[in-house]
Amino acid sequence: MSEPWWIGLIKAFVIINVLLISMAFTTLVERKLLARMQRRFGPNRAGPRGVLQPFADLIKMVRKEAFAPVAAIDVLYIAAPAFSAFTALSAFSVIPFGEGWKIYHWHVNGAVADVPISLILIFALGSLGIYGFIVGGWASESKYSLLGSMRTCAQMVSYEVSLALAVLGVVLMAHSLSLVQIVNRQIDTWWYAGPQIVGLLTFFIAGVAETNRPPFDLPEADTELVGGYHTEYSGMRWGLFQMAEYVNVIVLSALAVTLFFGGWEGPWAPLGPLWFLIKLALAVCVFIWLRATLPRLRYDQLMRFGWKVLLPVATLNALVTALVIAAT
Repeated sequence: MSEPWWIGLIKAFVIINVLLISMAFTTLVERKLLARMQRRFGPNRAGPRGVLQPFADLIKMVRKEAFAPVAAIDVLYIAAPAFSAFTALSAFSVIPFGEGWKIYHWHVNGAVADVPISLILIFALGSLGIYGFIVGGWASESKYSLLGSMRTCAQMVSYEVSLALAVLGVVLMAHSLSLVQIVNRQIDTWWYAGPQIVGLLTFFIAGVAETNRPPFDLPEADTELVGGYHTEYSGMRWGLFQMAEYVNVIVLSALAVTLFFGGWEGPWAPLGPLWFLIKLALAVCVFIWLRATLPRLRYDQLMRFGWKVLLPVATLNALVTALVIAAT
């Protein structure tokens, strides 16, 4: 069912603010969990038990001097981090978090935008977000930033292939590119994490690499590349790049929950958004767990793992799924 346009605007405003707050506290949760896993103290000074640390970080980035290289290309240098953050936030607009509700005389969909090709739209926005990273490194007029942006582009483009192929099995089983329809098919049958376990593992590993998270964090490694594509950024411009990374982690975790774990479906009470948030939080914690336990891969190891392992496995998984569906 359709909904009035103004309800969509209200949902967009609410979701963006909830996503930004969740991103801010994800940084706090990450630092707390890393501290517990590594047997040390985490943030504990800003507010009770360090709960105000994200606000302290925000104030620091806003007040910090935003320097820029003299030779930097002004418009592109300033627009690149904002573009990366915009594409990351836009991708969450098609993630369904509920089945929809009837409020008074209006129907409210469980997503900001319910489009029939929402899965393709997410991958398209992710591909566009790469331009923010590579343009930011190039516009900085620094050889270190340019090298970091080239490595970032190479990694993200290569792992997008595995990421897209990993979900083909889900698309074939659900007979739809709509995320809402994919969740409904799982509710009617079973979660796709079981029959698509190979696709799930491939999707998760490629998603970790796509978001530049450890052990695939070489594009922004301090020791190898001085600072990666954002070497010449500071203040809130640097903060926008970091915000894009954490938002992408949340978006990919939400996409994994939607594609493989039944989305908003729960075993007991019909509280769609609550079950969706619980699954999303668990998926994000796995990202943090990997950072605490795995060492960083070298560039040659990283590329070999993507092209020689994940890509054939993802392709084989999609072909086997297609053959099984055709046979039945």
